[in-house]
Amino acid sequence: MKSPLFRDPIYDGAADPVVIWNRQAKEWWMIYTNRRATQEGPKFGWVHGTDLGVASSSDGGSTWLYRGTLEGLETEWGRNTFWAPEIIWHDGLYHMYVTYVHGVPVDWTGKARIRHYTSPDLIRWEFQSTLGISEENVIDACVYQLPNGMFRMWFKQRNHTYAAESNDLYEWQPIGPVITERGHEGPNVFRLGGFYWMIVDEWRGQGVFRSDDLMTWERNGIILDQPGRREDDGTIGLHADVVVQGEEGYIFYFTHPGRVNGHHEDSNNYEWRRSSIQVAKLEVVDGVLICDRNKEFELNLGADDQ
Repeated sequence: MKSPLFRDPIYDGAADPVVIWNRQAKEWWMIYTNRRATQEGPKFGWVHGTDLGVASSSDGGSTWLYRGTLEGLETEWGRNTFWAPEIIWHDGLYHMYVTYVHGVPVDWTGKARIRHYTSPDLIRWEFQSTLGISEENVIDACVYQLPNGMFRMWFKQRNHTYAAESNDLYEWQPIGPVITERGHEGPNVFRLGGFYWMIVDEWRGQGVFRSDDLMTWERNGIILDQPGRREDDGTIGLHADVVVQGEEGYIFYFTHPGRVNGHHEDSNNYEWRRSSIQVAKLEVVDGVLICDRNKEFELNLGADDQ
């Protein structure tokens, strides 16, 4: 499998990918946080002021072509920040829940909310609302439909995972904390091998939790915590998305290849900032989620028109 899978050719800061089948174009799309790794400036301005990047794949996900950025998301004056999209298809529409930060902060003090947009084609987006699920900063939405037809959203609040619930994807009621172990972000929920799984980015790899009912979760280990041998894969795997087809699961994550010697926020240079998207295969062995990022495999995602 190609490594790295994708690098953003404009800013070289592709991160937080979501991978979804484009029913209209009949190809896979990757929509991602487009961090401006090439941008000089004070502190962490480079992770703000970002539009959502788009890449497409017409060969089942093995190669990706940069296509541009999503337009028409802005609803107020000025340059603002879009992060960490979650996109699902339901009842004839794509629903996107994206983190929105006011302005371009140079540190981590920005006001962050989750916004809801809808689209018929992943290109033309209509703003629906800013979710009122918390009065505090909330980021990194993940949405999954429960067996009873309700929808559950998991998101980061206070460095933990909280949840909200909806019956129509528009009105959301907060539920409260779900995962309150060590600090983390970027929850992602999927079903594979007879279990529900949640992965969270613990900044040391992806913490893994398992569930039978999407309500209660038990720790199941950690993946992407050990460096890989592929190009640009020698550091921990960060904020990930999972695509499941049948009994096959694939995890799309990003790395900071220049951070092989650690995080060191004072090393704020281009090589430290740049990021690469990678993909690896997931397996469930004796009820445990396994990911060998060095294992060779062919990625050939099929159409997902259901």
